[in-house]
Amino acid sequence: MKPYFGLIGFLLVLAGCQQKKQDVVLSEVTIVSPVTSSEKQKLSDYSFFTEPLKNLQPSAGVVAYSLNSPLFSDYAFKKRFVKIPSGKKVNYHPTEVLAFPEGTILIKNFYYPADFSQPEKNIRILETRLLLLEKSEWKPLSYIWNEEQTDAFLEVAGKSIDVSWRHFDGALKNLSYSVPNLNQCKSCHLKGDKVMPIGPSARQLNGVLPGQNKIQLIKWGEASLLENLPSLDAIPRLANYENEREGINVRARAWLEINCAHCHRRDGSAKTSGLHLLASINESTVLGIGKAPVAAGKGSGGRLYGIVPGKPEESILQYRIESIHPGIMMPEVGRKLVHTEGVELVRNWIAEMK
Repeated sequence: MKPYFGLIGFLLVLAGCQQKKQDVVLSEVTIVSPVTSSEKQKLSDYSFFTEPLKNLQPSAGVVAYSLNSPLFSDYAFKKRFVKIPSGKKVNYHPTEVLAFPEGTILIKNFYYPADFSQPEKNIRILETRLLLLEKSEWKPLSYIWNEEQTDAFLEVAGKSIDVSWRHFDGALKNLSYSVPNLNQCKSCHLKGDKVMPIGPSARQLNGVLPGQNKIQLIKWGEASLLENLPSLDAIPRLANYENEREGINVRARAWLEINCAHCHRRDGSAKTSGLHLLASINESTVLGIGKAPVAAGKGSGGRLYGIVPGKPEESILQYRIESIHPGIMMPEVGRKLVHTEGVELVRNWIAEMK
């Protein structure tokens, strides 16, 4: 019997080594933090939404919000909410993301309708991303929904999910949708050396939530959720890049800000490029007009300058936002498709430059 026990022991040791090897590989590609009291394994454990969860009806204390210009994420629809701790208030800031109090949770749900012409029917929710403010630091978490759409479960390593829909033009689209791992979340949300939200600034919230008739910031102030709010005419506003009634310059600048400026800003991860794309930037060279790249390479496509007025086909910026090549495209993560409408907007903006 001893040889058999020896063989069994060897196999158990080998299995243990293989498991350790898998753990090491996982730790190299994702940031796995210890579970805390706020890091729950199921989305339902937070009680953000009433049952059934898939209706995304907020519970008491959970507030819906929307952005004037949302980030493009492979045409995914999004529903955003925030949970602010009872009795606490958000502090107004004129240019940056609002100063949320400790314990705030930002909630963003990504979903696809089966038919984009009927956006409220046959919805499939793929993931819910959270940003939790704990000990003055924002912590990103991703929850992937099950096929039954009854709940979503914590996933730190990321995942690809096949999804299909009928597009605005009637064409059938198929996509391997990517849920980011925690490293990828942090790469986009890094500002200086800290993870920060990207969207909920005063300029983005200076607009009306669909289906309502009052500016969101005003509603937050009236509900005692926001303090130090100035008069409405003193609050800056980011344009809605989808609203064709607004000028092409403010629309294109809004698209570039939300899609690119979380990295391309003076304290962003791409600060060394010298290309800063916040809509508030006025210096033409900093914006990329007539600016040569800091490091030329495949990403330039043989073009010489970031933006060549009147010539989008000669502009590096246009080349990169039109690409889906991993070594060329911008943004580098968060999309696999070209945002046709956004790319056309920027192309027309450059073409009209004098």
